[in-house]
Amino acid sequence: MRADRLLSLLLCLQARGRMTARQLAAELEVSVRTVYRDLEALSAAGVPVVASGGPGGGCRLIEGWRSPLLGISAEEATALLAVSAGGPLERIALGDALAQARLKLLAALPASGRDDTRAAAARFHLDSQAWFQPAEPVPTLPALVDAVRRDRRLRLTHGDRTRTVDPLGLVAKAGVWYLVVASDRGVRAHRAARITGAEMLPESFRRPAGFDLAAFWAGWTAEFEASLDQLRVTVRLSDAGLAALPAVLGDPRSAAGAVPDAGGHRLDLRFDDARAACRRLLGFGPEVEVLEPPEVRELVADTARRTAARY
Repeated sequence: MRADRLLSLLLCLQARGRMTARQLAAELEVSVRTVYRDLEALSAAGVPVVASGGPGGGCRLIEGWRSPLLGISAEEATALLAVSAGGPLERIALGDALAQARLKLLAALPASGRDDTRAAAARFHLDSQAWFQPAEPVPTLPALVDAVRRDRRLRLTHGDRTRTVDPLGLVAKAGVWYLVVASDRGVRAHRAARITGAEMLPESFRRPAGFDLAAFWAGWTAEFEASLDQLRVTVRLSDAGLAALPAVLGDPRSAAGAVPDAGGHRLDLRFDDARAACRRLLGFGPEVEVLEPPEVRELVADTARRTAARY
């Protein structure tokens, strides 16, 4: 739409100062001729645009003029620019909206404060991707985003199963997208990468009254975590084993609850099952002793014997 393009043109000039028509054309993805027509339209609407040719020329706004987008401080703009840089939203359709929002934030500031705000925001970066894992590909993500934004029903396919759902929201956790849906089975979360097909249907749906995506997600994740690690295993760790707990188990809080015991540290850990416990505990080598339950103690001992025999 031309109105959107005119606003983008105005914000470019306000946030970046002097720009050539060619630079504006590249920024807005239009022709140079279109840029000149849009500049004339802005001038006719009362925006004080100045265009000059030759070396050092270009398009700019009269010094000191800016559009009436007020009410935001440099500190507020820095915070918003910092949290909107990078992250999952950059990889979906909302990425374009973020770019425009950042441009508007800078345009709202006096010219004297823009460079300082840019520099301050650039000192913060949010990396939501988990360690050692590439971004999980989600081929259906554009369709999911579109349906969530427009409150349209989806026909989802998981392997050979198909179900019609109401998409209530999308959540990105550690680089992984989850789709929260309502259906005859209640409100549930699905890992988006496992959705093999997503068809947006023509009918819309009514969102559940009072539904809060953040509150649902907090409750759902708490239930999910509580459903895991049901087997309690009591161990005795050496000083070196206790120090290695966060690295071996991948949880910086794992040493909490350890108490002194017979020259070591007694600690209760939880695992999905005996085999999962064995695999994880072997990572401590001789720095751990399994005290109970007996089946885990025997499994670790047997695995250690067979490992030693191989060498």
